[in-house]
Amino acid sequence: MKTVILFGASSAIAQSYVSHLNQQAAQFNIICVSSSNINHSDINVNYFQSDYSAQSLKELTESLKSQQVDIAQVIIFNGQLHNDQHMPEKKLEEINSDYFMQLMHSNTLVPLLCLQSIVPLLNHKTHCTITALSARVGSINDNKLGGWYTYRASKSALNMLFKTAAIELARRAKNTKLVLFHPGTTDTQLSKPFQKNVPADKLFTPDFVAQQLFKFTYENPQLELNGEPAYLDWQGNTIKW
Repeated sequence: MKTVILFGASSAIAQSYVSHLNQQAAQFNIICVSSSNINHSDINVNYFQSDYSAQSLKELTESLKSQQVDIAQVIIFNGQLHNDQHMPEKKLEEINSDYFMQLMHSNTLVPLLCLQSIVPLLNHKTHCTITALSARVGSINDNKLGGWYTYRASKSALNMLFKTAAIELARRAKNTKLVLFHPGTTDTQLSKPFQKNVPADKLFTPDFVAQQLFKFTYENPQLELNGEPAYLDWQGNTIKW
């Protein structure tokens, strides 16, 4: 049975993704990794609680090794946009070092550590896609509006790290494809403060995003093994770096 590993599995999109996987004709062994205490009654879903520390992720790696899992897909849902004290900046005067470091940790470092924990399970025989949720605002080319300094920086950094990792994995696990996926504005807690000006047809449900995510990242024949990550939006269109 093919294994799908979901990091940040307590998120609304991740929960919808689990449901979508269970609706497919093929059966999947689903491993949900989260800092929250969540559980699924489905027999195909296994839960691993992690604080994303080095020790915790090492334990995850060893657990997956012992299970000899056949990894088909990894998705990293971890990310943050705002907290109780800070919202995305509109001007330079609003930049705050604590907020900056928190988002760089959540949006950049944690996904990289999740990727690091999976690498020991990969080899040239492994056919796998590893996807992190990025954002269009992480594109330097697409930045026409400015603002959102910290969030943009954290996603741009994530994109660069995945681009660098793809070069390495081309040498170490040539059938592994890295993907950066922009889900669009999804009706979740992350986007709640910003939904007022979003057209109704551009505010997506987690179920819709999960469907698009599966469609464009699981066994998508258009994902070339070219030593580079794909940077895609919810329609499957390539985003400029």
